[in-house]
Amino acid sequence: MSRHTLKVGIAGLGAIGRAIARKLHAGLLPHTRLVGVSVRDEVKARAFLAEMGCAVSILKLTQLAEDADLVVECAPATAFPEIATAVLSAGKRLMALSAGQLLDRPELVALAEAQGGQIVVPAGALLGLDAVAAAAEGAIHSVSMVTRKPLKGLLGAPYLTQQGIDIASLTEPKLIFRGTAREAARGFPENVNVAAALSLAGVGPDKTTIEIWADPKLTRNVHRVVVDSDAARFEMQIENVPSENPKTGRLTAQSAVAALRKLTAPLSVGT
Repeated sequence: MSRHTLKVGIAGLGAIGRAIARKLHAGLLPHTRLVGVSVRDEVKARAFLAEMGCAVSILKLTQLAEDADLVVECAPATAFPEIATAVLSAGKRLMALSAGQLLDRPELVALAEAQGGQIVVPAGALLGLDAVAAAAEGAIHSVSMVTRKPLKGLLGAPYLTQQGIDIASLTEPKLIFRGTAREAARGFPENVNVAAALSLAGVGPDKTTIEIWADPKLTRNVHRVVVDSDAARFEMQIENVPSENPKTGRLTAQSAVAALRKLTAPLSVGT
């Protein structure tokens, strides 16, 4: 029996979307095929696809959802509700990279349930979500996270604007936020999707705590997580190289590719 080919669409062709498209177009994911993209800037998208020698069509979201088995969402956070609604209404799978947008939108999970779709959240630029999810099958006592980013990775965040916090001229590390994962996702929608993914894997967005530091001396995005549960206590730290977009790590795109590979692989490792 031949293995089913997974038809993949991409919503958004920024740094992450382009990286995923290159992998799919190069045929580096067996049993997986890129069937279309949906973008805001069609001129830029056509130029990129032409440069890559890719003949896939630029589609409206509803058409992309109809043609694909799974749509990878890698667009700005503001576009997330429209993308998610179109894909889940069609009963398809949505790979959500803007995981923070899920925290205040339980109706999207309900829509997936009602229409037979599914929301898949890859690990992104974080590590250890398998262990957190396993710990959540028992009792987790606490989950805390400390994120440290170069200034470029935080500039323009809504929370900084609302609070009148200027980080552009910092010469020393500065704590700019302390609160829950839900609050962080609202204030830093393009910056801390890792905290949202962590909270969804573990004890939820209101019990997961996070500190965010702006550090002018850093060149990488650093995340440290501490989990205490009845099964284990563990600490994890990762230092991510930023992608073309300083707000996201290079590992984010690779995580999405790895998740796609896992969906069609004859051997699947990890929970």
